[in-house]
Amino acid sequence: MELLRKRVLHLSAIPRDLDSVISIDTKKEVDPREVGMLPADIEKIWDNVIKVYKTGVHPAITVSLRRQGKVILSRAIGHARGNGPDDDAGTPKVLATTDTPVCLFSTSKAVTAVLMHFLVEDGLINVMDPVSFYAPEFARKGKGNITIHQILAHRGGIPGLPKNVALDVLWDEDATWELLCNAEPIMTDGSKLAYHAITGGFVLERVIRKVTGANINAYIDRKIRQPMGMRHFTYGMPAEQLPELALHYATGPRPGPLLGAFIKRALGTDIVSVANICNDPRFHQAIIPAGNLVASVDEVSAFFQMLLNGGKWGRKRICAESTVVRAVQEFGKRKLDQTLMIPMRYSAGLMLGDEPFGIWGPHSSQAFGHAGLINKFAWADPQRELSAAILTTGIPVVAHHILPLANLIRSIGNLTPRSEDNPPLALQFK
Repeated sequence: MELLRKRVLHLSAIPRDLDSVISIDTKKEVDPREVGMLPADIEKIWDNVIKVYKTGVHPAITVSLRRQGKVILSRAIGHARGNGPDDDAGTPKVLATTDTPVCLFSTSKAVTAVLMHFLVEDGLINVMDPVSFYAPEFARKGKGNITIHQILAHRGGIPGLPKNVALDVLWDEDATWELLCNAEPIMTDGSKLAYHAITGGFVLERVIRKVTGANINAYIDRKIRQPMGMRHFTYGMPAEQLPELALHYATGPRPGPLLGAFIKRALGTDIVSVANICNDPRFHQAIIPAGNLVASVDEVSAFFQMLLNGGKWGRKRICAESTVVRAVQEFGKRKLDQTLMIPMRYSAGLMLGDEPFGIWGPHSSQAFGHAGLINKFAWADPQRELSAAILTTGIPVVAHHILPLANLIRSIGNLTPRSEDNPPLALQFK
């Protein structure tokens, strides 16, 4: 049975004593009754986290949930390192905690997008301008009219790297930029929605470099990381901190030819290679704005709480309320994403919820956030006054964890929203 779990289903081992792999930050968690909830509400959500963990698909899961600005859940379960499908009993194991830094992968896009809206507030760009206004070399191959806004909304016409390009080109930002400048767009008028898995981040970061004179890490450090008192929250991380980083593992049954082709189309390679790349130190020492922001789970939920607060964090104003409004405004209507092949709602940089059920749970049309490879979720829901982050370390494609994971998202979404007679405070221009 264990051979089946490890070698066929590619699952991590589940310890008999789950308490031995659970970490709870009791100093951060408040009594849920302070925010109109019962302890049973929290335990139901946590029970669903445990059910996801017991599938063996995710060696570690960290969760941070805030309601009305207060932390009601700050917990971790599993191992950040040493309990992957191919690890043996002698492999050193490192427990995950809520302080464990995790690569956010595509959830990074939400942060990068918000930074672009910060540039607007700073008077440095207009997102409706063509990218080539700031980086003239991008105009090659007919891309002169593609706007920053189109890139943010996954309508920029360059959803993937050119075919047969080795993914280790990502370690060289200048080489990747040259590839994108020389790329033929699939369209230039913004008419086609096609998720830009990696490419858009490099374009946006180049604009940041052009208008600030420094890279995106310098900008995020000044605008978010230092003002919010974060330890991590950087694109990549210093070499000396890499031993703290959670590892990622290709888990679950290997995809067949059809699904494998879809994965290669979306990510550029097969899922095992993706996992290897994700753990490559070169990946984490590069700057990959669409895919390698590193943060703890509490830092991620704090970021979304700041947006939920209309740009405020404690007594500090991180950005104007109008900047948040612009970042979360829906662009276009629900439309089939030509990369993900599912109907999606986007703002200029964030994934939006939907009715009657969306990516952020039931009746989540006001919610905004971003998912990351493959089961990372971070979002804010104004209607429920909550911000949430769920970070996982398995990289499954299709596995038996999907139903428990959906139940987890649903259990958070089932927190009682405000009634029509008592609506949430709407973010609005001032």
